[in-house]
Amino acid sequence: MTSRPPQMQAIILVGFMGAGKSSVGPVLAEHMSWRFEDLDDRIERREKQRVAEIFRNAGESEFRRAEHEALQELLQELQSGSKKVVALGGGAFVQESNIGLIEAANLPTVFLDAGVDELWARCRRQSEKQGMERPLLGSVEGFRELYEKRRQHYLRASLRLETGGKAVEDIVAELIRALDLGPRRGRQGETK
Repeated sequence: MTSRPPQMQAIILVGFMGAGKSSVGPVLAEHMSWRFEDLDDRIERREKQRVAEIFRNAGESEFRRAEHEALQELLQELQSGSKKVVALGGGAFVQESNIGLIEAANLPTVFLDAGVDELWARCRRQSEKQGMERPLLGSVEGFRELYEKRRQHYLRASLRLETGGKAVEDIVAELIRALDLGPRRGRQGETK
């Protein structure tokens, strides 16, 4: 039986909005008996305002500064033994300075991907469910253009995993096999 390499401190999930990072991350973290963290949540705690407010009040460059500092802080925690599955915001893995930090930390990155039409539909459903409007959901054409622009950066990840048309549990099982993370546990802790 193979198990995960002992040196692995984290798994970083990257991809466009709607790809499944916030859905897959907690389930994978539970399998690993690690914690899940969404980098945007850390940014909001550090800055004491929501991501949308940072963008609105201070602009994207200020948000990217806060994002980079939050990522540095997170990676330092991982060096001290903390183990996490981390979801990055859609633009984080596009920033060369962030990619450099992650590559220097030698952490596996997983690009969760799906077709742009499915990503658009997922984001629209989530936005309606949460009762909030996401600025990037203004038009499907703009959404598609941003996806294509960012995708080239996401492809630098260690692994690309297609999430289109798949249930979260199936994506997690595929990820566990692809990263050789050992047997999958069931709900009662039994090995499958």
